[in-house]
Amino acid sequence: MKKGMILFMVSILVACTSNIKEETTMPKEETITTMTTTIQTTGETTTTQEIIETTKAMQSEKDIDDYNSIYVIINKQRPLPENYEPSDLVIPNVSLMKELYLRKEAAKAIEEMFEAALNDGIELKIGSGYRSYAYQSRLYSNYAKRDGEEAASRYSSKPGQSEHQTGLVVDLAASNEVCYLEQCFEDTKEAQWLFEHSYKYGFVLRYLKDKEDITGYMYEPWHYRYIGKEEAKKVYESGLTLEEYFGLVE
Repeated sequence: MKKGMILFMVSILVACTSNIKEETTMPKEETITTMTTTIQTTGETTTTQEIIETTKAMQSEKDIDDYNSIYVIINKQRPLPENYEPSDLVIPNVSLMKELYLRKEAAKAIEEMFEAALNDGIELKIGSGYRSYAYQSRLYSNYAKRDGEEAASRYSSKPGQSEHQTGLVVDLAASNEVCYLEQCFEDTKEAQWLFEHSYKYGFVLRYLKDKEDITGYMYEPWHYRYIGKEEAKKVYESGLTLEEYFGLVE
């Protein structure tokens, strides 16, 4: 009975979130938390943890351990091997800050998203895509020397721990590059468009606000991860991090 009620609440939650995000300025992760900790059915409260546990069971068929899967989860506890490189890297046909690569499926999706954004008067640019293990090693080393390892580890990944190595991640910017890789990017019209529309093209904001204890990284309003349209919609509507969504949080 309890399991059935939780599944019912998940469906209600998904149905309601589209209206909620239009009617409130509260960040969606906070909105979801508020809902899941206060909704009551037949005297029982459905908590955020129960939503996560139910989602974990529902997503068990998604392969988050296969490095070549679009669902693979890479973080500080789940690194990639040094020799991993996607076999289908291509240069996306969109505005780029420099020559860069994405996996073919992600590149096609980003092209579709950029075209839709342009139709809405939003001009985007990619600043970073695939990074090799060796490149990430040099990048992290430079940051650690400059800011110290503890500070650097909040915004940069050690080699093997970066999602960029999957070829499924982009750092996005406005065409004029204002606030690129800065948190002020969230206040731009480009970021607002991405917050509202990116899931339609298979991308989710990877490092959410106030979730550093779960993701391991500070809030990054420019960092988007491709996981396919179907799953991106579900993640967006849940308001969860990928770690929570795929049941990796105890």
